Amino acid sequence: MIPKLMNYFQQMLTKSLLVLKKYAFLILFVYASLLTAGSLSNTGGMPELGSNFDDKIYHFFAYTIFTFLTYNFLSRKNINYKITYSAITVLLYGIIIEVLQHVLTANRTLDAIDVLANFLGILSAVFMLLLRQRIFLKMNA
Repeated sequence: MIPKLMNYFQQMLTKSLLVLKKYAFLILFVYASLLTAGSLSNTGGMPELGSNFDDKIYHFFAYTIFTFLTYNFLSRKNINYKITYSAITVLLYGIIIEVLQHVLTANRTLDAIDVLANFLGILSAVFMLLLRQRIFLKMNA
């Protein structure tokens, strides 16, 4: 019973990932556009999470997801070091957005702690992708 259930979940996950890969560029483009718009506009209406560092939590999860989406897009390309390229691309994007907040907006500021939260989100995605890769290699060995 357990192996059949595991096989079923693996098939469902595979089908879901294939759909994500088919529209990987569109999903990444829409996410990056929304993240850019949100980062450069007044986000006073964000739900409160009840901590003093809600903004940093949002940064962490936004950049974790962004790294996954970037990796998902790059996984369709014939290049090596997809995880590394995803992490570097998203980190550079985050730094550029922080600088643009300082230069282009009056209500947003350049914050090194935001960059750190972005970086930690990227690292968490990299860790999960590496773990996934290791598990996948063991399953196919």
